[in-house]
Amino acid sequence: MQRADALNIRAMLKVATWNVNGIRARELQALDFIERERPDVLCLQETKASLDQVPESLRELPGYHGYWHGHKGYSGVALHLSRTLFPERPEFAHPAFDHETRIVTARSGEYLFASIYVPNGGKDFAAKLRFLVALDAFAAEARERGTRVLLCGDLNVAREDRDVHPTLRKPDQIGRTPEEQALFGGVLAHDLVDLSRQFFPDDDRLFSWWAPWRNMRQKNIGWRIDYVLASSALAERARRCEVLREFGSSDHGPLVAEFDLELGRA
Repeated sequence: MQRADALNIRAMLKVATWNVNGIRARELQALDFIERERPDVLCLQETKASLDQVPESLRELPGYHGYWHGHKGYSGVALHLSRTLFPERPEFAHPAFDHETRIVTARSGEYLFASIYVPNGGKDFAAKLRFLVALDAFAAEARERGTRVLLCGDLNVAREDRDVHPTLRKPDQIGRTPEEQALFGGVLAHDLVDLSRQFFPDDDRLFSWWAPWRNMRQKNIGWRIDYVLASSALAERARRCEVLREFGSSDHGPLVAEFDLELGRA
């Protein structure tokens, strides 16, 4: 579905984001997912591996510009862009507020993609709030520059009470405190749209993470903490965004979104 000319290419852009909870444990599933979905932008979180520990089958994905940003056993993110739609290698970078290998960005023309893994906050709540404050400033700067943004990943915040199953809600619960939700709202206020809610505004069981016990995933008793946040101009071109609850053995389900876009070429 492409029409190319000297400056632009019309394409259906597919974006996928997945907290794999260990790329070494999910090697075959990741390969299956990539083969099955063929995403043009692939964001991974909680890879728990330094570059030399990433399985060789995934380290240099054929057909992609890629960047792995992680260290052994904890945190880690990755970002890959299709060489078909992005023939020139994008500018990969880490914002200054990155710590514990939690964010990598890729800039291509007027587009900025980010794979993000916000701290859980259970061990250091203040660090989580600082990260969210910095993410707010990052989103504000991108808007001021007129950049079209896609922020993808495990943001570790449930936007609303309904984003946590009723049986799991507790008072003063990290992940849905007023402070976290307010900061999340501030990020969205910079012309960003929560695509899952755009397509499923009334779904109160739209979860993306399930505790790995008591068949919580099968029962769909979980939290919604994984997101694709898109600039409004991109959100208008979005055609779908859904959680693949049945895929994989991570405690998170992948999200896949598609956009009908015109991508600028140099």
